[in-house]
Amino acid sequence: MEILQDILKTLSLPEFYFAMFRSATPVLLTTLGAMIASRSGTNNIALEGTMLISAFVGVVVSAFSHSAWIGFLGAILAGFIVSNILAYFVLKLNSNAVISGIALNTLASGGTIFVLYLITGEKGASTSLPSLKLPSITIPVVKDIPVIGTILSGHHILTYAAMILVVVIWYMFRYTKLGMHIRAVGESKDAAESVGISVKRVKYIALSLSGILTGMAGAFLSMGYLGVFSSGMTAGRGYIALATQAIAAGNAVIGMFASLLFGFCASLSNYLQSSGIPLQFIQMMPYLIIVIAYTIYCGMTERNKKMRQLKAGDTK
Repeated sequence: MEILQDILKTLSLPEFYFAMFRSATPVLLTTLGAMIASRSGTNNIALEGTMLISAFVGVVVSAFSHSAWIGFLGAILAGFIVSNILAYFVLKLNSNAVISGIALNTLASGGTIFVLYLITGEKGASTSLPSLKLPSITIPVVKDIPVIGTILSGHHILTYAAMILVVVIWYMFRYTKLGMHIRAVGESKDAAESVGISVKRVKYIALSLSGILTGMAGAFLSMGYLGVFSSGMTAGRGYIALATQAIAAGNAVIGMFASLLFGFCASLSNYLQSSGIPLQFIQMMPYLIIVIAYTIYCGMTERNKKMRQLKAGDTK
């Protein structure tokens, strides 16, 4: 009962929902990137490594350039380069996308620590680097509204950018030529080629956009509220984004809600650390909920598929 009371008390706090949006931001940006790659017919398994490298580059570049925005551009460029390395292996050399992605993730995990040690002599975190943070934004008028102002105002600039990008990507897939080409290539590359669409070019563009969005997510992690890079700071968010984009089934709005579910659980786990629940279970909870949600989604998808097959059989 005490735990239930703690949960209900937590859910009544406006600060809880503020933290939910903050926790969801890197997953949402990466989910959108994974979605673009997936809809082109190529799964970007290197999301985790791309986030980590971008987070590292953002901190280093901001420290040496003395500009948070130049550091942010460096993080985006790093994401773009990593995704194009993956594209080169997969599209040019015809290597396996999963193996290539895992290789890049492994390289990022060890490589960032190694380069950090070469630059600073530290292995755990970039505490000695004078890195900078990107700003948060207070929304006029909204900030003065009770409860709503606490929830919606004062977020990091990339949190607002992520919400705007949900609409942009939804619009892109629905109404733009590029979005239609990405969808066409993902659904049938042979049909796309038959009408003059360059399949490799579209896939390169899709993976590049995926890398840019994932680079933004990495920049949020290291240049958001802490302004420090630490080894393994992505903590599996890249893999979670693969699950949330699968749940979204190509819909950016559903991808946003799936990411907010992760943010909800992550925020709840932070607030419950003093509730007496084992810490290991609390830390596992956001990931467990997403795995359960993905399992339910797969089960429902398979059930609907069988029902359609049965109906098709009955009509015959």
